This record gives sequence, structure tokens and C-alpha cells, in this order.
Amino acid sequence: MSAFISGFALSLSLILAIGAQNAFVLRQGLRGRHVGSVVTVCILSEILLIFTGVAGFGALVHAIPSLDAIARWGGAAFLIVYGILTLRRALTVDQTLQGTGDAQQSRRAAILTCLAITWLNPHVYLDTVVLIGAVASQYNGDRWWFGIGATAASALFFALLGYGAKPLQPIFAKPAAWRLLDTFVALLMWAIAITLITA
Repeated sequence: MSAFISGFALSLSLILAIGAQNAFVLRQGLRGRHVGSVVTVCILSEILLIFTGVAGFGALVHAIPSLDAIARWGGAAFLIVYGILTLRRALTVDQTLQGTGDAQQSRRAAILTCLAITWLNPHVYLDTVVLIGAVASQYNGDRWWFGIGATAASALFFALLGYGAKPLQPIFAKPAAWRLLDTFVALLMWAIAITLITA
């Protein structure tokens, strides 16, 4: 169960960082356009990417044991730096998100846009395949539970982001809401980094 919780927490901390994919899903939710299709594309993509990392990286670490320490320290370093960048954004950038856009966008256009934002973003591979795969390898036989926890967090996040967006519109029209969210993400990333270092 600890592997599941750790996977859930890591995935949630990574996915909470506001980027192009999250902003797109949130905007679709705010507009109420093709939310189910967009959320489904995001969840299926995350499942594929996360389990590619869990399976592939775990097998690689088993073949090359020295990668274990590299993965642990590399993952911790990434989380620390990413947390710093996220906190800096919280302190310096005034973000708002309005539910504007083409109300006539087709379902096909929404799906293709979502696929492009997801699969053409290099950070997606760094976060899911490399980082989650590296951390999952620390759990040996429980790494699949780690992967299940990570995908559960992604599925829950995208569902809440897409379908819970409408009531949040007044809140995320204010920069303070983004600052609070980014600060929480930074602290969560640092907490996970500490657990990696002390494991």
C-alpha cells in the first residue's frame, strides 16, 4: 500500500504543475466542450506512458544494478529543481485562466489538439517514462502497485480538472489561486525528493 500511495503522490505532484496539457483540459472544462473525449485521451495516454516507464525502467535497473542509485539521486535532483522553478513561478508570475475560445470547435479538433499537446511535449516523457519509471524501480516487486497509484492519481486529476472546472472559473480568474496551487506543488515535490534521498 505504501508503494501505491507513493506513486499516487508523485504522479499528483508532477501533474499538478500547470502546463499546456492541464490548461487545455481546464479550458475545455470551463467551456463545457468535448470534456469526456479530452479527459479520456489524457487518461489513456498517462496509463500508457506510466506503465511503459514502470516496465521498461524497472527491467533496465534489474539488468544494470548501478542505475538504482543514479535513478534515486537523479529523480531527487529533478524534483528539487522542478520544485524551485514551480515556487519561483508562484512568486513572480500572475496567471489567470478564462473560459474563452472557439465554442464551435469540433470533437475531432479537440482530440487532435489534446494528442498533440500530450505526445509532442518532451516534459511528458521526462515526468512519466523516466522519472516515474526511475522512482518505481526503487520498489522492486511493488513497482506495479506504484504504477497503479500513479495512474490512479492521473485519472482522478484529469476527471476532476475537466468536470470540476465550471465551478472553479471565478477562483482561477484570480492570480492568487495559481500562486497557492504552485506553492503546494513545490512543497509536495520537495517532500517526495526527501523520501527518495533517505530511502
